[in-house]
Amino acid sequence: MYTTEVEIAAAAARMVVEEGLEYGAAKRRAIKQLGISGRAPLPSNDVLEEAVRDYIDTFCADTQPAALKALRALACVWMERMAEFNPHLGGAVWRGTATELSDIYLQLFCDDSKSAELKLIDQQVRYDVSTVQGFHGDAVDALSVLCACPGLEQHGAVQKVLVHLTVYDRDDVRGALKPDTQGRTQRGDLRALKKLMEKDACS
Repeated sequence: MYTTEVEIAAAAARMVVEEGLEYGAAKRRAIKQLGISGRAPLPSNDVLEEAVRDYIDTFCADTQPAALKALRALACVWMERMAEFNPHLGGAVWRGTATELSDIYLQLFCDDSKSAELKLIDQQVRYDVSTVQGFHGDAVDALSVLCACPGLEQHGAVQKVLVHLTVYDRDDVRGALKPDTQGRTQRGDLRALKKLMEKDACS
């Protein structure tokens, strides 16, 4: 059945894929673009994600798998570099809906919140620091690094993507592994990511 919620999800999905918008921003812009009342029920993130998958299957089936592969390979590189902080990958790169416009989101679990920054400094990596909402709803630090992503090209040059390293306490990893409302894992460690990549390579 075609509903306002489905219409919003379809419009937002296009913005997520074609413009790289986050889900919340895409929903708000979709409502404005469609001229729908702000009181209309918004699609859940699960509904929007399904619409994103449908959009990718319909319009990006020939390019999205290669982009996802390149982003996951770069995520592996950073997870190996930051291995001492038990890195876990989340977001679209983990869920399989990433495109060439997607950022990489890694969660680090540290005894000392500044140790990840010191690691980047030791490796002479330039980064920006911001405060974001963590998966518990509290404020956490995010270290963002802009780096080249082999396998992604734009105008003949290797494309750069943002890798966001969100810093949590070491014990927070327990809550990080809880499944979503549909029983799916919301993030995975390096071993889990490599299994996903092996599965994709065989399909």
